Amino acid sequence: MSGCAKLQDVPRKIRQLISDLEKEGFVNRGGKGGHRNFVHASSGISLTLSGQTGADAKIYQEKSVKEAIRKAKGQ
Repeated sequence: MSGCAKLQDVPRKIRQLISDLEKEGFVNRGGKGGHRNFVHASSGISLTLSGQTGADAKIYQEKSVKEAIRKAKGQ
């Protein structure tokens, strides 16, 4: 294997997860410190993300965001 990492091995940033949520209709309802509470306007699904915007997202955070988006779409 070469010295370059595969794209899926590079962790996404918290700001990218926030962007994904906002594109799907989630609204940031605020939070304390590095926590942000998101709520989807029509479905009422809520999600809390922790971490500074420039930090690498953890695997469980990426899964939580994907699941919340899937539920908001009704799939």
